[in-house]
Amino acid sequence: MYPFSYVAVGDEQTAIAAAAAGGRFVAGGTTLIDLMREEVERPAHLVDINALPLRTVRLDDDALVIGALARMADVAEHPAIRRSQPLIAEALIEGASPQIRNMASIGGNLLQRVRCPYFRTLDAPCNKRAPGSGCSAIEGANAGHALFGTSAHCVATHPSDLAVALVALDASVTLRGPSASRRVAVEDLYRLPGDTPHLEHTLERGELIVDVRVPHGPYARSARYLKVRDRASYEFAVVSVAAALDITDGVIRAARLAAGGVGTRPWRFRASENALAGQRPGRGAWEAAARLAIDGAQPLSGNHFKVELLRRAIVRTLEMIAAGDGAGS
Repeated sequence: MYPFSYVAVGDEQTAIAAAAAGGRFVAGGTTLIDLMREEVERPAHLVDINALPLRTVRLDDDALVIGALARMADVAEHPAIRRSQPLIAEALIEGASPQIRNMASIGGNLLQRVRCPYFRTLDAPCNKRAPGSGCSAIEGANAGHALFGTSAHCVATHPSDLAVALVALDASVTLRGPSASRRVAVEDLYRLPGDTPHLEHTLERGELIVDVRVPHGPYARSARYLKVRDRASYEFAVVSVAAALDITDGVIRAARLAAGGVGTRPWRFRASENALAGQRPGRGAWEAAARLAIDGAQPLSGNHFKVELLRRAIVRTLEMIAAGDGAGS
């Protein structure tokens, strides 16, 4: 193991200053410590932020607010979340084993690194791990890789299930940095790879995720998260779908639709949402939305199957919601 320093901090200002000086935040450590053991990540300074008072979950008038250090398990089981935003609870339960949910923080989940096997193989070229070295997945084993948002430098999918649900629900994160605070949509927290795939998010140096804000919406309780994976036990998504519908008087008033396992960041389908609005629920509406979603997909040599799998998963998720099989039912 290479040498590194460690400091535990008790207030935000000290934590932010330490990160601005080159430290890396660590909370649950379920991703970072694992990558350090494999020597994929080699931070020189770790800043333990577990003592910061950022674990509160509350319902404001306009939003659900989740502290960034709240553990996945606590959030998934929280009565207010199961009642007001059940899609979040479902995505968290699908997103990790019980052991990991007990350790992992909400903020850390949003910033976990990609699961591309080449990223974790030190002797394989990977532009995320070693910028400019190349992308082994483009011509290699790429069945699990992305259909949307790819570039000639990276085709890895974003791994977070929670982020998919939050993008569908128009959630935002509050960021606090050395000089100011700001709020950013979860969707805008992530960069497309372009020619700099090692830059995965839009956080500035020293910035700390303080909380996640999820606006209340008429679609929130009629929502589902469907995850297709290679095995029934804990595994990352081959394809996942987060969907929510506001159906009033037999008409879809609003729709939210996003997917995981198919994009280099959580992928939202606004054209499909717009097409669903004003329609009557039914197979025809679901199929039309799914066809719009797969438009523009760019499959690789090994993942053509994901196009049809995504289409079917969208239809199935919308069917479950319309049948009253919502996560909040």
